[in-house]
Amino acid sequence: MKTASLAHARWSAKHCVFSPRHKKTGIDFCRSRQIAIVAALFLLALLTGCSSDSGKPAEPAKPEVKGPELLTARSGFQKLYIAARGWNQDARPYRLASVATSDGNGHDGKWAVWRGSFASPAQRAAKTYTWSGSAAEGAPSRGINPGNEDSYSPTNASTQTWDIQFLKVDSDQALATAQKHGGDKILEKAADTPVTYVCDWNHNTNQLIWHVIYGSAREGAKLVVSVDASTGDFIRVEK
Repeated sequence: MKTASLAHARWSAKHCVFSPRHKKTGIDFCRSRQIAIVAALFLLALLTGCSSDSGKPAEPAKPEVKGPELLTARSGFQKLYIAARGWNQDARPYRLASVATSDGNGHDGKWAVWRGSFASPAQRAAKTYTWSGSAAEGAPSRGINPGNEDSYSPTNASTQTWDIQFLKVDSDQALATAQKHGGDKILEKAADTPVTYVCDWNHNTNQLIWHVIYGSAREGAKLVVSVDASTGDFIRVEK
């Protein structure tokens, strides 16, 4: 663009030839013309640059990467219970469990996924709800995920429902008790061991129990400790 402007200016100077009588006036006119040409070329370059920029597609906004939302059992359970009561007003829990994901380890009693199993004795139906705050690959989508409805038998001891008032001890408190009964040694030796949690009713002792599992599942766990979910007291080492 600069080369073009100089070429035009030189051309104008070369062809500005006047008689002696009109020399001064002609030179002024020629200079004015040169200035006008340079200004026009500058304006053209500016407009061309603006139109080129405006023609570029806007860059898409980068999606915000949201981290996991880690909750203790009671906080996760509240979300699950509200959803279950929306399904059936007489819905009562019979099992609460954490789900191991790659964005947590359970060492603080928290997980990004909790699953609650509920039953409606009146409808003789059962349904599972999963709450997820996980960002891990393969984890359930964020929020409440309802499962399929299934049949339920009130006489089945392994799925006996319990009153939510019994759940007074949270998962982090159950962990603190389990740590005093062998859990601390497990994590000292293998710090990458996940700690998972299962809460259910023991029909033999009429207790709501936390099973603190040092492993992703009971099968193959390094240690399982039972803790009273109402008092926080140590019950026994299951494994």
